[in-house]
Amino acid sequence: MTRSLKKGPYVEARLLKKIEGKKPQETGVIKTWYRRSQISPEMVGFTFGVYNGKIFVEVLVSEEMVGHRLGEFSPTRKFIRHGGKMQKELDQAKKQAEIDSAKSAKATVADPKKK
Repeated sequence: MTRSLKKGPYVEARLLKKIEGKKPQETGVIKTWYRRSQISPEMVGFTFGVYNGKIFVEVLVSEEMVGHRLGEFSPTRKFIRHGGKMQKELDQAKKQAEIDSAKSAKATVADPKKK
């Protein structure tokens, strides 16, 4: 459910206080735990370190992000991959193809030196 329009966007006051009067180029990463805070136009250009439960994920705020929440850009779950036996075979074939191409590239580079 979205927030009521009469209430306005929820932006953490402490977060606005951290960027107040500062320039985006001068400040480094601003660490924050306020994932629920919405991105306001004043935040554009700043880099925030948004905590995801384990680490701070750096988020460079652009104009397209205004209105979204900070937590949207710092995923809390790490996707490994889907798959099983078939996926494992595909990965091995891909790895082997990379090794073969690297060997052939090495061989072509080594041949001109022998002449």
